[in-house]
Amino acid sequence: MAERSSWRPPRPCEAYRAEWKLCRSARHFLHNYYVHGERPACEQWRRDLDSCREWEERRSAEAQRSLCESERARVQAAQKHALVWTLRQSPPADWHLPLPPEEKDE
Repeated sequence: MAERSSWRPPRPCEAYRAEWKLCRSARHFLHNYYVHGERPACEQWRRDLDSCREWEERRSAEAQRSLCESERARVQAAQKHALVWTLRQSPPADWHLPLPPEEKDE
């Protein structure tokens, strides 16, 4: 980790507050419940906001560690999903040919 005097939180505290507020909104609740079938988990955003404020007020090493771990976990969670499509190395051999005419249903 960097020196305590020069270290800054990965995001401004206002960003953590905005994420926490969004997470608690009715629109986000309904969307999350519809998509995932459960309530959104907003506790981590609140902990991050508290840690960020504690860092700004007291320069707490515990708050610094908590923010670093939280951001690291957030990045790893975003990267863990595999690609849905397999990427091709070259275009298909017949890419330049005209498309077949569509058959109309009669």
